Formats: sequence, C-alpha cells, structure tokens
Amino acid sequence: MTARLFTPFHLRDTELDNRIVIAPMCQYSAEDGLAGDWHELHWGQLALSRAGLLMIEATGVSPEGRISAGCLGLWNDAQEAAIAAGVAKARAVSDIAIGIQLAHAGRKASVLKPWEGKGHLAPGDGGWQVVGPSAVPFAEDWPVPHEMSEADIAQVVDDFAAATRRAVRLGMQAIEIHAAHGYLLSSYLSPLANRRTDHWGGSLENRMRLPLAVLDAVRAAAPETVPVAVRLNGTDWIEGGIHPDEAVALARALREHGCDLVDVSSGGNGFAQIPVGPGYQVPVASRIRREVGIATMAVGLIRAPQHAEAIVAGGEADLVALGRGILNDPRWPWHAAEELGVPLEVAPQYRFGATTAYRPTWGR
Repeated sequence: MTARLFTPFHLRDTELDNRIVIAPMCQYSAEDGLAGDWHELHWGQLALSRAGLLMIEATGVSPEGRISAGCLGLWNDAQEAAIAAGVAKARAVSDIAIGIQLAHAGRKASVLKPWEGKGHLAPGDGGWQVVGPSAVPFAEDWPVPHEMSEADIAQVVDDFAAATRRAVRLGMQAIEIHAAHGYLLSSYLSPLANRRTDHWGGSLENRMRLPLAVLDAVRAAAPETVPVAVRLNGTDWIEGGIHPDEAVALARALREHGCDLVDVSSGGNGFAQIPVGPGYQVPVASRIRREVGIATMAVGLIRAPQHAEAIVAGGEADLVALGRGILNDPRWPWHAAEELGVPLEVAPQYRFGATTAYRPTWGR
C-alpha cells in the first residue's frame, strides 16, 4: 500500500498528484509588483520538486495591498504579463499544478524587506498610508491605519475580483484568499483589530462579512472548475482575539459560500506567545475537517516525512503545506518518497541524482 501522502487529491477540476503543497512564501524581490528573474528561478526549481501543488506567494490586489514594496502585485497588465512569463517557464519543465494567493496586507503593509531591518516606509519614503477596519495600529510603534469607509471596502472587494480574473487568464489551477496573519481580512475577523460598531464589526457574523464578500466576489469571477481556498487563523493566541470556536464557525460559513479548502494557520493580529513546534497548528485543522466537513490543509513546522504522512493518513488534514522546510530542501518530496518507500518519477535530466526508492531503470 502506498503512503497516503503520495495519493492523488482533487479540488474541483484540479488534480494534484500528491498531498504535498508548497506554501505561498513571500520573496520580497519584485519591482513595482513585477515578477522578475528571481521568481522565474524560484518557481522553476520548485516546479521540479514533484510536490502536488505550487502556490505563488502573497500577491497584492492593489498597490497598498502589498506587504512591502518588494512584493508581487496583480492589478495591472504588466504584472500579469510578468507572472505569465515566469509561470510559462515553470510549466515548460513540469506538470505541477500551480496556484496563487491573493492578498491585501491592510494595517501591516508598507514594511521594509526582512533583510533591510524592521520598520516601515513612510509615504514620503516610498511607502503608503495603511488601512484597516479601525484606526488601531498593530503595535505602539506601527502606523495608525486609515479606518476604511464603505467605498474603501467596496473597492477592496472589486480589487480581489479583478485580480481573480487576471489569475484565471494566467491559467492558475487554484486561487487562495489570504485571510490570516493579521492582514486585512484577518484584521476584520479579529476583535483585536476590528473595533467597528457598524455592520462590519462587533459580532462574529459582522466580522465575517468582508471575508465572505471577498470570497463571493472571487468565486463569481472564477470558473466553476477552479477551486478557491481561504487561509485563515485557527487562533490569534491572544485572549480576546480569534479562537478555535470562531475558526470553526468561519470555516462553516466559507463552505456555504463555495470555498473548497481551508488552509489553517494562526497568529499575526498582535504580538503573542505562540507554542511553536512541529505541527502546532494541526489540531485546529483537524477539528475543522471533522466538524465542518471541508477539505483542510495543515501547515506549520511540518518537516519530517513520517509526520506529514501521519497527519494525512490519520485524517487530520487532506493536504500538508511546506514553507521553511521546502526552502531548506527544494527536493523534500524526493526524500519523503525515499523514506516512505514510494516510487517517484522525477525529471529525466535529474534521474541520475535520484535515490534508491526511485532509481531509473535506464542508463548506468
């Protein structure tokens, strides 16, 4: 019997060869939101990994939606063309399914690239005014966001829909909405950031209103054949923030609005003491899968192949996403197949480097 991790999985018309997903990981290497040489090389090498799905990093749906000035964007034709060029090269060497994460960073936008240090870019220094549900900064030394008006909110929904149409033209086989980590949609969900007293804040029903409106817009802009996922927080790890009961309720509402998969992460709506460890976010993914009946993806320091296999085989999640682990080892699926005793076809040019679990039968 083959390892469960290496069995196929379907999301609408997208077939994944296995349950391994390359998580969307910011590269902070774009110019004016444009993908460049770095992205082409990055996507190309990951496409050769033999993972089931490659997700392109958080991609801003508007200029102010980027985390940093170095983040990808998908709000104009030039950005669409740049992503198309890079993806075409990856698809030329691999049949891996490719998806994209669409995002708006909200009050956590306009920051420096990680290797440039911590801090923010002011509007006069190449940054921009950040926005949020309320005029509540992420922390004391962070900028106060502009409290969004009804017109601002409507524009965000339209921006997600427009970016979705571009993603569809790019042939993306999955679209993920980023509603975690304290970015815009996550901040609407969390009472830590959302202090509104209108129909966008207060009760969980109201706090879910914008994420659900964005999902409806994305689902309407995408063909029925294309799956739509949502990354959400299972918890904020802070008293008074998002907690697992709310995450379950949100996942249930997302399913009712046509979401195909929830990607369960956590944190980011405030500085918290997070019990980080292998699989530390899996319990909430497992609970959502069990109680809501929606496909789930587990993520969070899952590095050992046997651990990933146990998560999927034990029914805790349908898919396992790798971030730091795949950056450290872009051939992680090869090595997982070897450890789990699964034959795995790799690119013929690389077969002489393959290990015994999938050694080629030709050559010497």
